[in-house]
Amino acid sequence: MNYTSTRSTSKNYVSAAMAIKNGLADDGGLYMPTEIPKLTEKDIESLKNMGYAERAAFIMSKFLSEYSYEELLFDCENAYSEERFPGGAAPIKNIDGNVYSLELWHGPTCAFKDMALQIMPRLLSRALEKTDEKRTALILVATSGDTGKAALEGYKDVDRIKIKVFYPVDGVSRVQKLQMATQEGSNVDVCAIEGNFDDAQNGVKAIFGDTDFSRELNEKGTFLSSANSINWGRLVPQVVYYVSAYCDMLKNNELSYGEKIDVCVPTGNFGNIFAAYIAKLMNIPINKLICASNKNNILTDFLKSGTYDRNRSFYTTISPSMDILISSNLERLLYLVCGSEKTALYMKELKENGKYTLAEEDFAKIKENFFGYYCDEENTKNTIKYTFENHGYLIDTHTAVGYSCALQYLKETDSKTKIILASTASPFKFASDVYQAISGKAPKNELSALNELSEISNEPIPKPLDKIGERKIRFSDVCKPSDMKKTVLEFSQK
Repeated sequence: MNYTSTRSTSKNYVSAAMAIKNGLADDGGLYMPTEIPKLTEKDIESLKNMGYAERAAFIMSKFLSEYSYEELLFDCENAYSEERFPGGAAPIKNIDGNVYSLELWHGPTCAFKDMALQIMPRLLSRALEKTDEKRTALILVATSGDTGKAALEGYKDVDRIKIKVFYPVDGVSRVQKLQMATQEGSNVDVCAIEGNFDDAQNGVKAIFGDTDFSRELNEKGTFLSSANSINWGRLVPQVVYYVSAYCDMLKNNELSYGEKIDVCVPTGNFGNIFAAYIAKLMNIPINKLICASNKNNILTDFLKSGTYDRNRSFYTTISPSMDILISSNLERLLYLVCGSEKTALYMKELKENGKYTLAEEDFAKIKENFFGYYCDEENTKNTIKYTFENHGYLIDTHTAVGYSCALQYLKETDSKTKIILASTASPFKFASDVYQAISGKAPKNELSALNELSEISNEPIPKPLDKIGERKIRFSDVCKPSDMKKTVLEFSQK
């Protein structure tokens, strides 16, 4: 299995290990496999009877050809162990008879990013060996809240790898900020920036694109790589849980083989829903993909009009991990739909004008598979309250956006197809807003909200979040976006 850039018209292919090591292609494009492997009915029948780690190793082996199945199984068994994911990695729970919650937040940081970022460091470590790399890898991450902590936790104290995380100083929840500020590990660093997530992401992309800076780091024995979903090593583990969810529903007799499902994903960067699309291309019977957005509804507008326009107001919401106006992984969908030449032109237009409009034939292909809906702040709160009071199920602010959009889709289409809803974070990660939505009262403060939510819901606080306010603060730096490169250089020399 070879990999190519979403913007490349040449046949300069790289291996999976090289794609994971590099993170981003030299031309600024994202790596994609040259083909999408297919699962047979026999494969799915076998997967149905496997545990999560076995499923993950089997599916990833289809994409990562120079990694042996034995290597992948060893790494997956460690990454998705009972210790890291108590009770199982990605359980499914029925909410209302038609919508099933795929709980992706049972890992060490209580967010779906753990599903990829517990295995990705192992994939990168092996990539360094397989490519005979002697330098130290410096991982740069821009986060809207969850990726940063999950990456820090996954990469902490990993040999020959350093990791630095940037987050918007006022764009994450109190709990998310504390999770990053108190992170342990000798090879980690965290810095807030004055700006929003897109400022952080643009700053990281600019650093990756600075050849002089890369040359300077190289002279010091260091190279840059990424843990964001622009890295294929981050995205391919996300494909696994959609395949696994379908297999679990077969195993539990919730579906018969070949019966189609819809998938609804709350997303800002488009990576999580794109992973579901890859699962569909692998022959998982997924019918429609419902893209759920918050008030920053750039993806909703795109999926309704065919125009992607980031020249708009940016909103800080109670679902901060979706507060994004530059959806990087949309580029991968464009590549599959219209090829690398057109994708490069669309991305050039986006860079120069802040927007692009798809050709009619390209937009038609996307509309065959994707629906877009959004949920504003008031409806997010109402959905949390409704779900708790009517179904006895506690959801966070991002899952609430997804559930609201799933209900909109069902009402609009009158569909009877079962829906898998990606539940992306523990409600306790956003305890203050969840508590307020249910009770109608503000908590005493953002940290007391953990206990107050536990009391009102009769649900225990997840261990990774319990007593988080008592942990020692290690990182409190704040910088301007223009100073990000300077802080990276300083960290690389420590």
